Amino acid sequence: MSSFVVALDVGGTSMKGGLVTRSGEVLRTDRRATPRDEGPAAVVGTIRSFIDDLAAAGGGTPAGVGLAVPGLVTADAALYSANIGWRDVPAADFVPLDVPVMLGHDVRTGGLAESVLGAGREVSDFLFLPIGTGIAGAVIVDGEPYGGAAGWGGEIGHIPVFPGGETCACGQIGCLETYASASAVGRRYSARTASPATAEQVAALTVSGDPVAAEVWDDAVEALSLALATYTLLLDPSVIVLGGGLAEAGPLLSDPLADRLRKRLTFRAAPPLRPAALGVNAGMLGAALLGWRAAGAPDAGATWSLDVLKSPRVA
Repeated sequence: MSSFVVALDVGGTSMKGGLVTRSGEVLRTDRRATPRDEGPAAVVGTIRSFIDDLAAAGGGTPAGVGLAVPGLVTADAALYSANIGWRDVPAADFVPLDVPVMLGHDVRTGGLAESVLGAGREVSDFLFLPIGTGIAGAVIVDGEPYGGAAGWGGEIGHIPVFPGGETCACGQIGCLETYASASAVGRRYSARTASPATAEQVAALTVSGDPVAAEVWDDAVEALSLALATYTLLLDPSVIVLGGGLAEAGPLLSDPLADRLRKRLTFRAAPPLRPAALGVNAGMLGAALLGWRAAGAPDAGATWSLDVLKSPRVA
């Protein structure tokens, strides 16, 4: 068996790739743009060339390839992605090499990495909630991501939290993502002030006492507390792991969110909130686990060091 796998985390804007050994050493990382404006065939072609280049940089044939991709996905095929536009792409079509390959949903693959390697390493049941441009969750049950009957499990971003609220891009009314995603926080502040702002800027303005920023931030925290209370009552997670850009606000988000979640769950204890451990590397490292599973090493990751995994970071 070769000493490394190729791991690729494919996003709508960019792809993060790496070479990861059986012992968990990250030999190389790289990033490329995702050419989604050129159509799904161009994206597939870019993935193939990226994998080929990474394998060549490793100086040999990889033991396997792991791919984290958005949309509806099985281990053997990327069935559909609204952001990229592909439909029913077999796993083998992404890989120019004759090696085993395994696909995973992007958020669930990040959740797998946090389960095996990161913030969920010591628990078996938790929610991984990356809050970025959108919001999706990875439901971790017995240490493994749960995708549901048809692969749609974890779409917590589309829980209606304010039934009389704003229309979501998905067509529903009052979805969590419409109020609490990083893009929504920036958009909602900009709409009220006519001043373009990112979520990071809204967080800073909240700290400085800007009343509009504080109101937008408060709406995001309220929406999250409602969604997480519902999730907790249904699935009783050990912890809730917060990741993504909005979670980088730290206590500005986690402290009021923990307080409101605790107050909503009147008859039971609230699960603790915990920051994600792997940051931007989560999807790529999860893809590495998939690559080793495809290669016939299902126990990969059990002894990997978190300090080693965090360096080098994906550029």
